[in-house]
Parts: sequence; C-alpha cells; structure tokens
Amino acid sequence: MQADAPRTSRRPREDSGASPSTLTIGEVLTELQDEFPRVAASKLRFLEERGLVHPARTPAGYRKFTADDVARLRFVLTVQRDQFLPLKVIREHLDALDRGERPEPLPGGHTLDARRAGATPSEPTARRLTGDELCAAHGLTPAALAEMERYALLPAPDAEGRYPENASDVVAAVATLAEHGLEPRHLRPVRAAADRELGLVQQVVAPLATRRDEDSRARTAETARRLGEAMLSLHSALVEDGVSALAEGPRR
Repeated sequence: MQADAPRTSRRPREDSGASPSTLTIGEVLTELQDEFPRVAASKLRFLEERGLVHPARTPAGYRKFTADDVARLRFVLTVQRDQFLPLKVIREHLDALDRGERPEPLPGGHTLDARRAGATPSEPTARRLTGDELCAAHGLTPAALAEMERYALLPAPDAEGRYPENASDVVAAVATLAEHGLEPRHLRPVRAAADRELGLVQQVVAPLATRRDEDSRARTAETARRLGEAMLSLHSALVEDGVSALAEGPRR
C-alpha cells in the first residue's frame, strides 16, 4: 500500500495487480491446486514471510509471481509434503542456489532445477506424523510439543499416535510466533477465535448433516470445506489489513 493513500481506503483486491507475464496470488493457487489441494493464500504469504519466495510488487502493493516463483513454491511444497523438512533447511538450500552454489539435493533427491525441467514428481508419502517425527522435523523437544497439546493448538492424534496432515503447519506457525516471545499459553485467544469460526460453519451445515443419504453427506462436506476456506480467507485478510496499518504507523 502506498504511504500517501488515505487511511480510510481499503486495500485493493490482490487478484487484479499482475501483468500478462506474471500471476496474481489467486492465479498461483489455481496453478498449484491440482497437486496441492489444501494450499491456501495464507500459506503462500507465510512462505513469503519466511523468505522462501520473493514475488515482486506493483506500486499499489499487489504481489506479482513469475514462472520461476511458481516453480520455487512447487519445490518448497513438495519437499515439505514428501520429506517433512523444516522450512529453515529448505530456505538454506534455496539461499545457496540463489548465491550460485550447487548444494546437494535435499532428501528424496529433490532439486529445484529438476522441478523446473518438468521432472515427474515422486509419489507423495504419508503426511501423518507421530509426535517424535514432528519434533524431529521442526527441531522441537517433546516438552514443547506437549505444551502445544496442553493449550489445544494441535489436532488430536489418531489411535496410532499420528497427527493429521495440517499438524506440521500448526507447529511451524507456533514456532514462528515463539521466536517473537509468543508462547502457546499466549495463543489461547487464537484457539478461541478458531473455535468460534468453526461454530459458525457447523451452524450452517447442521441442517444438511441430519440427512443420511450419500448425496447429502457429500454436499455437507463440500459446503463445510467452502465455508472453512472462506473463513480462513476472511481471517487472513483482516489480519493482513491490521498488520499493514501497524507497518504504516500513526498518520499525522
């Protein structure tokens, strides 16, 4: 956002700022959706914040992704999914490539050049991790993981002790917040807000959920998914607006 924009104006839609040779964040999501159906705009923004991709910006602040940016995102998402690598390791690998070095391929033989050359992606491995695997992937202690569980930040593991696939994203986000002094005990308002948003979704789908036929179950699942994505997008946009206002500072 430009510094001289009126404070009362809203941030423009981010899906209108790219040129014909670049992609908006929405178009990037479309490019990645088939291979990574759970990826969301908030995830791409998070990867940018962590220094794994560096899209250009228009004067109005829109992100502009090149084909190389998309290849880079695909590489990051692939090694996260297939090898459970922490973002720090992936970023160090990419930083070495940016410096013109030739680092060793990451576990699984993944290289950015191979991805850009159109190499066939390896078959994804199971993403459900045990507590020990989550700790190893993110450099955590069992006590740190237990603290996240204590404040209901982690989804419950299954009977085999494996966490749902989004657990790794939760741990990565909590670790980022911890770097700035926000411990799991400070995140109770985040948990409460998520529960309230989920309650709204449940309120809408409840009438559908009472029907037992297969079509109704499918509609319930699809409606819940769409509502959940809309809630996440709204939450992300509101937080991003607030952060942008903080970055601008008080206006005279």
